[in-house]
Amino acid sequence: MDDQGTAGRIVAVARRILLEDGAGAVSMRRVGDAVGITAMAIYRHYPNRDALLRAVADRSARELAEAWRQRSPSGTWDERCTAALDDFLDFALGSPHLYRFLILDAWAGARRFPEDFRDGQGPPFSVVAELVEEGMRTGRLRQDDPLETAMTITSSAQGLVQQYLSGRIGMDEADFRALCHRSTGRIINGLAAE
Repeated sequence: MDDQGTAGRIVAVARRILLEDGAGAVSMRRVGDAVGITAMAIYRHYPNRDALLRAVADRSARELAEAWRQRSPSGTWDERCTAALDDFLDFALGSPHLYRFLILDAWAGARRFPEDFRDGQGPPFSVVAELVEEGMRTGRLRQDDPLETAMTITSSAQGLVQQYLSGRIGMDEADFRALCHRSTGRIINGLAAE
């Protein structure tokens, strides 16, 4: 069995455990048992649990960004922003444990704003930043710092999702999604070029 194949299987299993039960459930022993190797064998590929979780985060973020970028680039800028928000909500509500891990949890090596988000280092965030840059370039949004503007737009939806997942917003999913779209629309309208 080649090392890259084993390392990839380890990450895939750790990700599956995280998706099902949350980051706290990812242990070297549990992953090793599921992969069919000893927990100690994992250390040949990942020096510690934090490194394994970072590999899960990196793979998940890349896959998320790739999926979001596969959406057709047709449509108006506003339609593409709406589609991007739908993609985000599908992810956050469909994979709440992974969402919490990537966006909310504090863990060693987690990306930090702004230094780790420049030059595409935060793949899903980069999709939004590119839309913001396009909006500024085409005159839909007023000129400003693209990363900070992208953070302004995404933070509202992230905060709403956090409240929804913790049971603090008493709406069904369809009404909640509509609330997210209205809130994001208000922010974008506030950032619009005059």
